[in-house]
Amino acid sequence: MDIRKIIALAAAAGAALSALAACSKKNKITAPVPIIEESASDPTTAATTTAPVETYPDYPVTFPEIEKKESGSLYEAENGELKGGAKAATDMPDFSGDAYVTGFGSEGKASVVLEIDVPTNQHYDLSFNISSEKAVDCRIALGDKQLTVFRSKDDGKFTYITIYGVFLTKGKQKLEITPLNGDMCLDYLKIENNTSLSDISYDAKGELVNRNAGESAKELMSFLSENYGKKMLTGQYAYSGGNAELDLIYRTTGKYPVMRCSVLDVPGDSFDECFKEIDASAEWYFNGGIPCISWYWKAPSDKKSSMRTEETDFDISKAVTEEYLAELTEEEIRELYSKGNISKECYGLILDIDSMAGQLTSLKNRGVPVLWRPLPEGSGNWYWWGAQGNKPYKWLWQLIYDRFTKYFDLDNLIWVWNGQSENSVVDKRTFDIASVDLYINDEKDYGNRYYDTFAAVQKFVGTDKIIAISECGSVPDMDAAFRDNAVWSFFGVWYGKYIQDDKGEYSEEYTNKEALIRAYNSDGAITLDEYRKLRGLEEPEPTEEKKEDADE
Repeated sequence: MDIRKIIALAAAAGAALSALAACSKKNKITAPVPIIEESASDPTTAATTTAPVETYPDYPVTFPEIEKKESGSLYEAENGELKGGAKAATDMPDFSGDAYVTGFGSEGKASVVLEIDVPTNQHYDLSFNISSEKAVDCRIALGDKQLTVFRSKDDGKFTYITIYGVFLTKGKQKLEITPLNGDMCLDYLKIENNTSLSDISYDAKGELVNRNAGESAKELMSFLSENYGKKMLTGQYAYSGGNAELDLIYRTTGKYPVMRCSVLDVPGDSFDECFKEIDASAEWYFNGGIPCISWYWKAPSDKKSSMRTEETDFDISKAVTEEYLAELTEEEIRELYSKGNISKECYGLILDIDSMAGQLTSLKNRGVPVLWRPLPEGSGNWYWWGAQGNKPYKWLWQLIYDRFTKYFDLDNLIWVWNGQSENSVVDKRTFDIASVDLYINDEKDYGNRYYDTFAAVQKFVGTDKIIAISECGSVPDMDAAFRDNAVWSFFGVWYGKYIQDDKGEYSEEYTNKEALIRAYNSDGAITLDEYRKLRGLEEPEPTEEKKEDADE
């Protein structure tokens, strides 16, 4: 047997021994944990322990009755309220009406306010006719609530930009358009009833791409597919092997999230540090939950090891090779390296991949299925795995998938692709779930803005893939998700400032307390207690009839 496989299996055995002690603990999910900001921040304080909490009633999924009706209205920008220096002009050709509006400046202080008359409660498409010489970010607000931010074209011609599937309620309302970082010309707004929400489909069949997947992974994937479009699984990121963030949610809402999301981000020479997180993931599963692990990979560099592009000297493009490495032994790969057939960068990646396989093998040996998310946000250039474009990123994804499934026989993984772009889509035979990371600046809570994101992802990955929110800054609005037919499979709120204040208590900076309570007690959400019952780990509450029988 290849020595690297032996080392990986030995590491897995060590993790299994430590897990036995963890599994013998009482079924209580508590542990203090420091507050951090993002995955690379240092801890500053510890959170308090779990205490009894108030219980809350179930909240049914509710939203205003929708009356679908064909409609269309056009609002000329020059007829709106011009604020902060915005002014009407006629210098450009091809505009509608008497003028267009410009003079917004670049400070985000000028705007146009249009009073719109909405005929019925339903979803609409908002189309703006805009011209700009450079791409400008534009904020759209309805009353005092932000709807979305979109980016204009940069060709200097009047162009339609449409926001699809925005839910509006009947009556007169004020809609404000504010360019945030540059001037532009706004001609008009056209509002039409939306017809594309019905295109959303929840046809995922629940078959894993790894045909040799183990039974526990198959069962979990089957559960995800059966509930896709019907329920949204709750999830929360935890830090450093503890569960303080999850305990905090319990203290606040009376419910635990069903998913414990965690991050592995240690460099290749310190993989033993992963075992705390691996053990915590296993314990969460044995307590009835679902573990989700993301690999924020610190580059295998001798000089500057970091996940962030600007903080490392590692160049993934130097690692790409035509050699098929996925099923080679350590000796064979080392020989290729010694002969100069593969680079130092490529060899370093293989060593880290094999070390990570050892960590995940320990979960396989314990029968623990994992939602596995390597190479997050692959379409961006802020992490080294996406910094050199799509080709090296896709090559690395394929290498990880093939080596994990074909060489290490990791049959407990449900593969979560988080490329977030049509151009970065990897081979669809190598991932089970497509996910996006959603963070909103200067705003609390999710509303009706993410139908378009959901629809866009489904368009380029297909209806047979489950779609989820792998990271977010605030808890999704359950009512809005069902209203807008954008029911994500699950969500995972990031840790640190997104959930805790500097004393380790609940922070309302990103999600107000009432919204958190409502989300976790919504009939549209699945929490840990509900999932445990479905797995048969807890007796269901007796019916009134059974209670009467017991009393007799």
